Amino acid sequence: MKKSIFTFLTVLALTVFSSCLLSADPVKIGLMAPITGAWAAEGEDMVRVVEILVQELNDSGGINGEQVVLEKADDGGEPKNAALAAQMLITSGVVAVVGTYGSTVTEATQDLYDEAGIVQVATGSTSIRLTDKGLPLFFRTCPRDDEQGRVLANEVIKLGYKKVAIVHDNSAYAKGLADEARKTFQTGGVEEVYYDAITPGDRDFNASLTAIQTASPDIIVFTGYFPEAGLILRQKREMNWDIPIIGGDATNNTALVEIAGNQAADGYYFVSPPALADMNTPAAAKLMETYKAKFDGAVPSSVWSVLAGDAFEVIVEAVKAVGPDPVAMATWLKTDFKDYQGFSGPIAFDDKGDRIGEVYRLYKVDANGQFVLQ
Repeated sequence: MKKSIFTFLTVLALTVFSSCLLSADPVKIGLMAPITGAWAAEGEDMVRVVEILVQELNDSGGINGEQVVLEKADDGGEPKNAALAAQMLITSGVVAVVGTYGSTVTEATQDLYDEAGIVQVATGSTSIRLTDKGLPLFFRTCPRDDEQGRVLANEVIKLGYKKVAIVHDNSAYAKGLADEARKTFQTGGVEEVYYDAITPGDRDFNASLTAIQTASPDIIVFTGYFPEAGLILRQKREMNWDIPIIGGDATNNTALVEIAGNQAADGYYFVSPPALADMNTPAAAKLMETYKAKFDGAVPSSVWSVLAGDAFEVIVEAVKAVGPDPVAMATWLKTDFKDYQGFSGPIAFDDKGDRIGEVYRLYKVDANGQFVLQ
């Protein structure tokens, strides 16, 4: 009888314990990305990378024994859509959000997440003003435009060009980057012979290219995004105009070559955080191996999905350390989170939530459409 009672109580205890585990609330983390729209190539890769990391994390036991649920929201690369996507994630009960890509798009969501008390770790939003606002729960794994502008302009100077045409698209990112580069050109003895904006989404840039050609620059500095950069390269070639172009990190996407064609893209320069293949961390090597195995040998099309992976890992480390309390997470990330070895190298944050350390490199597209680290 005693043995039967003991067995019954043991089974009952195990059943109750198992039920408690099953009923425990999972940790919900949001991913906001341009899954559709002009930047869908970026969004698709962000989803792929973060889903790999979620699966690996859950397979190893989750965060402090709790499983992670990834809540995805498509912002379409548009500010108005981003606000709706943010509201959806807020309603779903996420403790933190990875994303998004595009400074103007991120800016449309910052106040919403801050008011809701949700940590946001942006991935491809480099505009200076995003962290100058002083929002306590905002972070980013990408660097800022002032750093990128200095690097871009200094590379132009080192390459020996003396007259530049600067073209942006009036977005927060592109205009900010253009204006930061101008400051370095002015102090570096480079003459600005042209400065104007294109309209993102346009398909015909022949009028702009003709006006730029009239100004007789040595090089074109384009600070917009890869869809327009690809078209500009293609149409410049169609004009038989052999002038170099250098861009910023928003053109670091293999889709640029698909749009321009190998011949037109050959010789194109851009500055960017290093691509996954050029990252020398053990974590990056493992991610590359897993990604290629899962997606038939393919590799991420740009660096931004990798920085989304870094953002996810940052959030996970914060929850592990202090639990899913946004204020505690933010405080810990600014004070105790030092030299974490992410995919893209050491990660730490300053009091504004900006990433500490220089990560930009110069790339050049070769005749085969490959991005070659210089």
